[in-house]
Amino acid sequence: MLTVHHLNNSRSQRVLWLLEELGLPYELKKYERDPKTQLAPPELRAIHPLGKSPVVTDDDRTLAESGAIVEYLIERYGEGRLIPKAGSPERLRYTYWLHYAEGSVMPPLLLKLIFERVRTAPVPFFVKPVARGIADEVTKAFIGPQLKTHFDYMEAELGKTTWFAGEEMTGADVMMSFPLEASVARGALDASRPKLMAFVARIHARPAYARALERGGKYDYSKE
Repeated sequence: MLTVHHLNNSRSQRVLWLLEELGLPYELKKYERDPKTQLAPPELRAIHPLGKSPVVTDDDRTLAESGAIVEYLIERYGEGRLIPKAGSPERLRYTYWLHYAEGSVMPPLLLKLIFERVRTAPVPFFVKPVARGIADEVTKAFIGPQLKTHFDYMEAELGKTTWFAGEEMTGADVMMSFPLEASVARGALDASRPKLMAFVARIHARPAYARALERGGKYDYSKE
């Protein structure tokens, strides 16, 4: 029996969406972030040493990392669904975007979140201008330009095909959902990039996505 160890407002929501798209039965164990630190609870370390989500257990297997989980579920249970034909151009794009989601676009998004917290962190009044100045300069000189490059690139790519790998939705789109949803929620992505915004609206309109929200509970990134 598949079990998803699900953390609220996290990457594990896209694992639930994938399972609903595949129509697979699964057990759901929910965990809540610490309201002050926003970190996962220590109970998750009993499942995986890193203590993070998503983690999926399948009989005697324990698997972490969103991309690895998506690949495993599609290869083991997909029966050819949500993955392009081997050897096709779409398959190469599928593999690329599957890894791009966490390997390329998430790092600057995480940096943006970190430096926003640095900017607003409670510190002594005489330190606050220094902290804000550093955060603003890093954002202006590095994070902002990096995000613009990535958004411009993704916008152009979605001008070529309906979905990231081609004309059919695949697991690559499942992986790309979280960085783009997070970008919208944090104000980094807006209507100036209509194809990316249309992608987010398109995944939110899918019945399987709605079922995943019902199972997973509150998920702030689903708000457009």
